[in-house]
Amino acid sequence: QVQLVESGGGLVQPGGSLNLSCVASGFTFGSWPMNWYRQVPGKEREWVTLMNIQGRTSYVSSVKGRFTVSRDNAKNTMYLQMNSLKPDDTAVYICNTYISNRLYWGQGTQVTVSS
Repeated sequence: QVQLVESGGGLVQPGGSLNLSCVASGFTFGSWPMNWYRQVPGKEREWVTLMNIQGRTSYVSSVKGRFTVSRDNAKNTMYLQMNSLKPDDTAVYICNTYISNRLYWGQGTQVTVSS
């Protein structure tokens, strides 16, 4: 079955960097677009970035110029390089895909930006 497993979160100071990973299994990874979302308790889940199968990307305006999404289809893995982190970036980061009219989510990885 489809599985998405995130890792790489942690505690980082403002201005710092983290690189998140999302390892996929159970489907042909290179054939489907992938997204990163983030969730803060008490708020709606927020879409962060998309990479489609052609490698085109898009980002929410608040992370443009700071975050970079990439994917390695040979490793069934999507990455999110996060630089110049701000306290407002604190959230659980979750990867997602949409296959055959069904959404799939990982369990998320916590990112905390604090001094």
